Amino acid sequence: MHENIYKSEFCDVNYNEELNVVFVKWKKFCRHEDYRKPLLFALDVMKKYDGCHYAADTRDGFENDNADTQWLFEVFLPQAAETTCKFIFFIINRDNRLKEELEGQSAELGKLFDVRYCFGIDEIKSILEMYRK
Repeated sequence: MHENIYKSEFCDVNYNEELNVVFVKWKKFCRHEDYRKPLLFALDVMKKYDGCHYAADTRDGFENDNADTQWLFEVFLPQAAETTCKFIFFIINRDNRLKEELEGQSAELGKLFDVRYCFGIDEIKSILEMYRK
């Protein structure tokens, strides 16, 4: 079951019950409330479902904004750490043109979560199946 939680011109947030993952699909670059609002929705989903993991599809519209990165570390990260989330997945393009931006966030996120880069949902599914065994 896929439950659509949040939809905007910048981002969609969905919950995948089968995988117990909240998916944040970035559609284009955004900042401030347009960036933070979907992440707050994702946090609510992570709090609602025990063991819910986080996945961000960064292939279409992920760039760093210094104020938003600071917000991510000061607001999102501490609240996410209070959930039972263990994995943070970044879905990337094979050429990974966002490597630098993602590595900047992953270093901090990696202190509390197992951060993985994947090329699609099938790879996330495989990782979670191995983890659950």
